[in-house]
Amino acid sequence: MSEPDTKKQKMAPANPRIIALFDVDGTLTIPRGEVTEEMMSFMKALSEKITVGIVGGSDLPKQEEQLGNGIVNVFPYNFSQNGLVAYKDGALIEEQTISKHLGEDNVKRLVNWVMKYLADVDIPVKRGTFIEFRSGMFNISPIGRNCSREERNDYEKFDLEHNIRKNMVEAMKKEFADLNLTYSIGGQISFDVFPKGWDKTYCLNFIKAEDFDEIHFFGDKTFEGGNDYEIFTSERTIGHTVTSPDDTKEQCTKLFMS
Repeated sequence: MSEPDTKKQKMAPANPRIIALFDVDGTLTIPRGEVTEEMMSFMKALSEKITVGIVGGSDLPKQEEQLGNGIVNVFPYNFSQNGLVAYKDGALIEEQTISKHLGEDNVKRLVNWVMKYLADVDIPVKRGTFIEFRSGMFNISPIGRNCSREERNDYEKFDLEHNIRKNMVEAMKKEFADLNLTYSIGGQISFDVFPKGWDKTYCLNFIKAEDFDEIHFFGDKTFEGGNDYEIFTSERTIGHTVTSPDDTKEQCTKLFMS
């Protein structure tokens, strides 16, 4: 994806003390899809009305695949990995890692357990990249992140029926109770594992209360256990559940564009 045009984003919005934070998958794009030109144009128009920020669970390279190279320069706030990698006005202001936090012995312990568990899970299809080590979390996928779009869609239906991810999360909660971890099911094929407090509320550390009168959050996985739940229910935010990019656009138009 080409680098977005950032020229119009330098002007202050009409209502700078209202900020809206947006999840990526299922909110600005279809899961793991690229943002449409129409949706990006809408978001740029929205940023002329209010302050806009992006908060996704994926790392920055994946976020750029979906939203475009240079996305950290498009909107005032950009958070990847739930805010463990944080940008404000295009400048890096935070970078935290799970390996430093847990220590390598616990990282190895967790990886070894996951690989043994997944070896015994019987699902119709298995591909590759079952554990993705990100600087702020582990992303675990029983089918493997190398699956095709069709396999991804089929697995999501299978998982909803057989609770593969849900059962694995329950097992990990018991096995790693001493590590004070959070487990968050998001997207179609995987779930995230990270230290408590490293969910999407982490990004709120960089949204100063004195700078904003309202903090809105838009996400699709706002149910308990979903990766938007904690920030959706935070006392600091006004949460909005969306079902698609079109729904995001519709809700924001009614709230901010009239």
